Order: sequence, then structure tokens, then C-alpha cells
Amino acid sequence: MDVKSTPSYLYWLFCQFELITCSYLMEPWEKVLFYSFNLAMLGLLLYTTYVCLACHASSAFQLLCSFLGNPRENALSVVK
Repeated sequence: MDVKSTPSYLYWLFCQFELITCSYLMEPWEKVLFYSFNLAMLGLLLYTTYVCLACHASSAFQLLCSFLGNPRENALSVVK
């Protein structure tokens, strides 16, 4: 992709987004509210994904370490 065509490609994507969401029909104050809400939801989704992914990865790593650790300790702790 050519660097000079990148802004025009981003503008084309934005126009496609406006066509799909029909936001080109909105008044400017409606667009501000609509885009603010969408950006807030995207931010919350990314933050939640980051937090949950870190928590699940940590839990999975601890579980994997316990399986790869000393197997006799794990078997004895279950028996006790």
C-alpha cells in the first residue's frame, strides 16, 4: 500500500462506516453523541478484554505450572 494513498483509504473507510450506520443523515450534534457513545463502548470493550485476558492467562499459567511441577505433591495433596 502506498503511503500517499493511506489518508484517502482511511477517508474511504470512514465514508463506508457512515453509509453503513446511516450517520451521514444525522445532524452534527447527533453525530457527536453517536460517535462518543461508540468510542466509549469500544474503549470499555478493549479495557474489559485486556483485564479478563490478563486474569485468565495468569490462571492458566498457574494451572500449567502446577501440572508441570512435582506430580507427587499434587497427588498427595489430593489424597490428604
